[in-house]
Amino acid sequence: MIPVPFFKGQTVAVFGLARSGISAGRALMAGGAKVIAWDDKDEAREAGQKAGLAIENLNEIAWNGIAALILSPGVPLTHPAPHPLVLKAQAARAEVIGDVELFFRAVRGDENAAQAKIVCITGTNGKSTTTALIGHLLSRLGYDAEVGGNIGKPVLELAPPTPRRAYVLELSSYQLDLTPSVRPDVAVLINITPDHLDRHGTMENYAAVKANIVRHQQRGDIAVIGVADAPSSEICTRVSSRNGVALTPVSVGKVLGRGIFVLDGKLYDATGSASREVSDLRLLTRMPGAHNWQNAAIAYAAVRPLVKDPREIAGAMTSFPGLSHRMEIAGQIGRVRFVNDSKATNADAAARALACYPSIYWIAGGKAKSGGIESLASYFPRIRKAYLIGDAANAFASTLGDAVAFVNSGTLETAMRQAAADAEADRNGEPVVLLSPACASFDQFRDFEQRGNEFKRIFAAIAAEARLRGAA
Repeated sequence: MIPVPFFKGQTVAVFGLARSGISAGRALMAGGAKVIAWDDKDEAREAGQKAGLAIENLNEIAWNGIAALILSPGVPLTHPAPHPLVLKAQAARAEVIGDVELFFRAVRGDENAAQAKIVCITGTNGKSTTTALIGHLLSRLGYDAEVGGNIGKPVLELAPPTPRRAYVLELSSYQLDLTPSVRPDVAVLINITPDHLDRHGTMENYAAVKANIVRHQQRGDIAVIGVADAPSSEICTRVSSRNGVALTPVSVGKVLGRGIFVLDGKLYDATGSASREVSDLRLLTRMPGAHNWQNAAIAYAAVRPLVKDPREIAGAMTSFPGLSHRMEIAGQIGRVRFVNDSKATNADAAARALACYPSIYWIAGGKAKSGGIESLASYFPRIRKAYLIGDAANAFASTLGDAVAFVNSGTLETAMRQAAADAEADRNGEPVVLLSPACASFDQFRDFEQRGNEFKRIFAAIAAEARLRGAA
C-alpha cells in the first residue's frame, strides 16, 4: 500500500466502495486522515466496513469541514449530469478527485521520497495489452515494474516507490477526469475513437479528457502518441509545439520522418538520424493483427528512453504471454479455434479481431454502445454466421440484415454451442469461433472478465464432450 499523507488531520469522504474506493480509504487513513465512506449497495458497504472504513450516509451529513470527496470512476462527474454528492461537495468547496490523484500527490508530493518512474497509458482501445506489455518489458529490462490502475491492482495498492521501481498505469477517461495533477514521466496515448459519450457528452469532451494525460508534462517528460486518428494526431501537433517535452509519434502503415512506425509488420525506429528495422512483429504469435502491431510499437516507444540498450526490447517482446480476454486463444477442437475477445466492448475493438481471421463464427451482443455495429460492414464478408446475445441482439440483427446469416441465440452458452456445431461442419479452411461482442457486458454479466471466463468454461465443457465422442 502507498499511504496518502496529503489530507492528514482532515476529514475525507469516499463514495463508491469497489476495489479502488476501499484502497483509497485505507491509504488515506494510513496517512492520518479521518475517512467516512458510503456506497448505495449493501454488499459494498459491508465490504468497506470489513476493511475498517467508517460507514456513514454521505447523503445525510453536513458537508462543512469535508476536505475532499474521493469519487469512484464509475460515478458521473459531469455527464449526463453530476451525481448529487458531487454537487454537495462542490457547494461545500470540497475537492472532487479520484484515487489516481491521491497516488500522484503521495508519490510526487514528498521531495525526499525515492523517485520512481511513472508511465501512464490511455486510449480507447489497446490500453490493457499495451500496459501489460510495457510492464513486461520493463520487468525484463531491469526495473521492478508495478502494473495497476484500470487493470489489475488499484494504484494505491501498489508497492511504495523505490529508485528502480516503475509504475505502469492504465488510465481510463473516467480516471483522468478525476486526476487534475496527472503528470507521468512517460505519457502514452494510443488512439481516440468514439466511446463513453454518455459519460462525456461529446467527442470533443472525450478527446479533451484523454488529452489530460499530456497536459501538465514539462521539460524532460516523454509523450508517445499514436497518430492514426484525427483527435490523437491533433493532440500530437499541440504537444510538438511545446518546448522540452520529448515527443514520439507512432504509426502503423505509414512511414514517419521521425518517430516509430510499422510497415508490412516490421517495426522501424526513426528517432535517430536514420530509420532502422527493429523487429518483425509478425513473429509475435500472441499478438496477431495490425492493432497489436500498434500496441507493440507504442510499447517499444514508451520503454526505449528508459532502458540502456533499446536493442534488447525486441527480444523481451517475444516472451510476452498476452492477456486474458484480449484475442485469447481458449483452445482448439479439430480445425476449429475458439478465441475469447470479451474485452472488445465497442465496435472499433471488435473490428480489430474481425480483421484477423478469414472465416468467423461470430458471437456478438450485450449492452449496446452508441453507434452499434454499422462501422463493421466491411468485415461482414469474413463472417460465416453471427450468433447474437443480450440486449443488443435485435438491433444487431437489423444491421446485419441480409448481409450475414445470423441467429438470435440469447445466451452465451447457446451461442457457443450453435457456433461450435456450425464451425465443425465447415469443411473450408480453419474456422474460428470468435467472442468479440462489440458491447458492454452488464446486461448478462458483472463485467467483461466474467463474460470471458464463462466463454472459457463453456469451451472446456464442449471440448470434453468432443473427446468423449471421439473415445466412443
